Amino acid sequence: MSDSHFLQVSNLEVSASINMPGDKRKKIILVDNISFNLQRGEVIGLIGESGAGKSTIGLAALAFARSGCGITGGSIKINGLDILSLSDREKNKIRGTQVAYVAQSAAAAFNPAHRIGDQVIEVAIQHKLMSKKQALSYANDLYAKLGLPDPENFGRRYPHQVSGGQLQRAMTVMALCAKPDLIIFDEPTTALDVTTQIEVLATIKNAIKDTGVAALYITHDLAVVAQVSDFIMVLRQGKMIEFGTTDAIINHAQQKYTQELVSIRVAEKIEQAQPSVRPLLEINHIDAAYDGSNKVLEDVTLHLHAGQTLSIVGESGSGKSTLARVITGLLSPLQGNIVFQGVELSAELKNRDIEQLRELQMIYQMADVAMNPRHTIGQIIGRPIEFYHGIKGAQQRRETIELLDQIELGEKYIDRYPAELSGGQKQRVCIARALAAKPSLIICDEVTSALDPLVADGILQLLMSLQKEHNYAYLFITHDLATVKAISDSIAVMYQGSLVRFGQKSAVLSPPFDDYTQMLLSSVPEMELGWLERILASRKMQSADH
Repeated sequence: MSDSHFLQVSNLEVSASINMPGDKRKKIILVDNISFNLQRGEVIGLIGESGAGKSTIGLAALAFARSGCGITGGSIKINGLDILSLSDREKNKIRGTQVAYVAQSAAAAFNPAHRIGDQVIEVAIQHKLMSKKQALSYANDLYAKLGLPDPENFGRRYPHQVSGGQLQRAMTVMALCAKPDLIIFDEPTTALDVTTQIEVLATIKNAIKDTGVAALYITHDLAVVAQVSDFIMVLRQGKMIEFGTTDAIINHAQQKYTQELVSIRVAEKIEQAQPSVRPLLEINHIDAAYDGSNKVLEDVTLHLHAGQTLSIVGESGSGKSTLARVITGLLSPLQGNIVFQGVELSAELKNRDIEQLRELQMIYQMADVAMNPRHTIGQIIGRPIEFYHGIKGAQQRRETIELLDQIELGEKYIDRYPAELSGGQKQRVCIARALAAKPSLIICDEVTSALDPLVADGILQLLMSLQKEHNYAYLFITHDLATVKAISDSIAVMYQGSLVRFGQKSAVLSPPFDDYTQMLLSSVPEMELGWLERILASRKMQSADH
């Protein structure tokens, strides 16, 4: 990089104060002496395990720290201006205009009471950067570029009326709408299927190229960051482990931890023979809709045996999470039924008995909105232990600690609150909460999407170990095909609410493929420089041939 830098971060330190026994508090350093420079048009990728400090550094670039945390050292300069020295009013003027943020959890970032479009254009309007008409027109153009459905009317929807992946793309539009100088992308493709991810990555890369905006790209997916970043910083426990060009980090990593990140490969589960007994879960000819007319699911029929894993894959909006809502009784189907352990389940959650509730647990996609922020981690995990098993007091605490050990957090987290945890740590707590009920079936809705590869691999190994030990069945909803290959016994491919392909893993992943499954398999990012451009060029040629 040259001597002229748009963003200069020097000796950055961010700390938190946590509760200790005896009403004492302890200072912990979350980000320790981090320095880097960034020019316009350049992208630095921040890589590291959950809790490494990636999002904390990103937020610090907005002169912001989470509740209970503070920027306790160093300086951050944008165009030579030390933004940490600004008043709160001055900081608010640069947020959204000069520096924008694409959050990891769009569901937690959008106000459910306001239409998406009103929130997308709010910064541009409030800071008088555009007229409302101009902002709406520009937002509609961005909706179209990011592949959102019905761009002219998409902004009229409320957050709950779109899928998680669509909402994440809408948040990227919100960041781009005010045409800022610096954008912090905090896991912007975590909630996206691989086919949509390609388009969003291409849009982000083109936006950076066309506008000259500088960017920090936070992710745990090295294959993704390799497609958009000029430089990569590897973080662990708040410290910088390694920094270099993308080529140097991907192909010539020096540090052992970086080498492990680059070489991580999830061990594949050995496919089991299909048992002859009746399935644990039977999904029969399900149709479902949210408004009673426009079907989100149509004639979906699947089954899952005890002790096995059924992975459901498909693009954002294909109906994966909607199917989970039908199974759990959160959404009544228009037709069809769900049979569990040989008994037809009531379509409504309120009519199911306590044993049916215990036996069928769910781990939600958005850990941020799945936990009560006023409860400690011990209370969150301990509640199902008490509710389903009647265990209280010291025994409940012991069992809670055992679960924390299983998810690799440990007893030190038992008295913390969700706000004191990283996104990946929150998701692990949600996993422990589901395990606390000791169910027969666990629906896992994108449970590893917020985790870095090393931690995700550990969680997958844990889930498979628990499955082998306790004969759990998993319904695994994901867009990560590497995970699908690793953990599945059977696979269902969904597209626009319908079942495209279903069967044993070996059959589904073997040719001949239908067009949609072929596109899914070819969209998995590879840890190779220029892969994004190569796959886009290939599809452009295929489109021209047709």
